[in-house]
Amino acid sequence: MVHYKTISEWFQAWQMPKPEHPLISAAKIDITRTVRNGETFSSFCDFYCIAVKRVTGGEDLHLKYGQQPYDFDEGIMSFVSPGQVTSFSVEKDAEVSHSGWHLIVHPDFLWNTPLANTIKKYAFWDYAVNESLFLSEKEEEIITGIIQNIHRETHANLDKFSKQIIISQLESLLNYAERFYNRQFITREKTNHSILDRLEKELDHYLSSGQPAIKGLPTVNDIAAQLHISPKYLGSLLRMHTGQNTQHYIHEKLIEKAKERISTTNLSMSEIAYELGFEHLQSFSRLFKAKTQRSPLEFRQSFKNQ
Repeated sequence: MVHYKTISEWFQAWQMPKPEHPLISAAKIDITRTVRNGETFSSFCDFYCIAVKRVTGGEDLHLKYGQQPYDFDEGIMSFVSPGQVTSFSVEKDAEVSHSGWHLIVHPDFLWNTPLANTIKKYAFWDYAVNESLFLSEKEEEIITGIIQNIHRETHANLDKFSKQIIISQLESLLNYAERFYNRQFITREKTNHSILDRLEKELDHYLSSGQPAIKGLPTVNDIAAQLHISPKYLGSLLRMHTGQNTQHYIHEKLIEKAKERISTTNLSMSEIAYELGFEHLQSFSRLFKAKTQRSPLEFRQSFKNQ
């Protein structure tokens, strides 16, 4: 595990000259390395790293980030926040080529700017690396153009306008990335619907398995882990396709299951609440009424009156 505390250390690791600016730098990388089967490289940084890159090593090379196989032949964009661990490994001896632009931003550079407070609102900082943004050719041109503008600005003579211009460019880059991610949620339809299908099956299985009575209510983190996806990415995907966040989606599934149990069994409300993972009947009743405008008992009574 390698810990990069400064941008200079990161540049040195990539065998590049010292950066022009200690707190923000853009670098174009084109390196080929010999990598042995099973080798793993893990690192984390004290700064933000935005990359538009390709990693290639021949047709027989299998690349992984963490435990996930991944195809880097397309131009992809990834976002790593301070303290986030990334790892890279290969499953076959190969000459691995790594090319593309990296934009490195230390949090101190954002101090006393609006972006210092808003940068964390972008959900993609918490996406896993295998949830990177696949860029079209036109999108890649836009992103690399902005990074090149920042690169030129950091290599020019700095004046009182420099930081403001760089911050505005960085904010544009983040906004474009957010737009392109929304496009990806729509255009990668097969992959996204597969995730949503698995989510529904996972929740149905959990709620019907008897596990909630032992383990409690399903949580966002647990469900995301079962799907091998980050909680933030799952939340963004759901909002795009259903208008709900993950917690609301889980609640809807809980209420569907509760309605089924109330209408098809003679179990008491306490027993049903316990079955579904609620510690207290009051919590179950409160959620049920919030979602249906009726108490669980009123809902059962409506069936008896039909």
